[in-house]
Amino acid sequence: MTGSTGRRAVPVKAWTGAVVCLALLGAVGAWFLLGRETSPACNGLAENASVRKSVGSAVHPGISCAALGEAIVKATAGSRPGRHTQAQAQAMKDVVFALGWVPSQKIELDPALRVPLATALADYAPDVHEMLAGFDNAYTVNAGDNKPPWEAEGTYHLSVWNDALTKTVRAVAVDPRAYALLRMAETRTAAGQLAAVPPDATGVDLSLQPTKNARALGVLDGIADTATGQDAKDARDAQDARKWHATVFERLLDEQVDQAEPAARLITTWLQELKGTPEEQRAERLRTQGLDMARTWAEARNMDEPTRQDLLAKVEKSAHGAHQELKH
Repeated sequence: MTGSTGRRAVPVKAWTGAVVCLALLGAVGAWFLLGRETSPACNGLAENASVRKSVGSAVHPGISCAALGEAIVKATAGSRPGRHTQAQAQAMKDVVFALGWVPSQKIELDPALRVPLATALADYAPDVHEMLAGFDNAYTVNAGDNKPPWEAEGTYHLSVWNDALTKTVRAVAVDPRAYALLRMAETRTAAGQLAAVPPDATGVDLSLQPTKNARALGVLDGIADTATGQDAKDARDAQDARKWHATVFERLLDEQVDQAEPAARLITTWLQELKGTPEEQRAERLRTQGLDMARTWAEARNMDEPTRQDLLAKVEKSAHGAHQELKH
């Protein structure tokens, strides 16, 4: 009897183990499949009531992410960059809040949405500039999701909470083409702000715009670090980072500048300096953009040396501070 019982115990244990293993495998498989199914397509934008209302009837559950991106660009684009109706600015605001106003610190944006969203945001470059710089109180007062776009200087302005904007731009910037779009839009805006400073400006009136520029560009520098994994433990390898930067620089250096623009000389000079920088040093050179543009601008204004040195010190400090803040 004892021998017989021993022989029968082996298959019982084996079957028990097999059942447990199958159950575990089934649970893992179900979790994996259900997890994939419950993750909303296109980051849930097509199901978001505010987005569907403001972007329009083209948005519906089941729409492809590429088609959704096109619909967002169409609904948010103004008659020309920086000029928008209230409805267009509201659509852009609803999209950014739907994406960025979430508990998680990182958004895994659908790849098909990255360039379209960068295109849409670039159309709001003056507003994005002010939000990144964080100096204009109007953008703080009107940032809430219950605050509609406001009218000033012949257009409606966009503002969202800084955290929502930063998360969205970080998610967009994973695609180097999208990042280059936003970087060039900020470059044009920053140059335009410098060109608009009155010739007789002194003190704060002289230093405000270049320090704002440096802060906005410093934030974008921090976002570039995130995109290339430089501030993450699971960083991309150096080759991936080089590829990302190479695409960014290719896009920037292909930019055509209309020499009739008031700020054309500033933009052209900076692009030429970037092009003349050895490839392996361009990533570092990009981080000095705010300072480089301010230096070119100061030279063109024939500033006296003490004023110029004081200004450039403020600009450098502003850029460094913004860059560091993005790491915390």
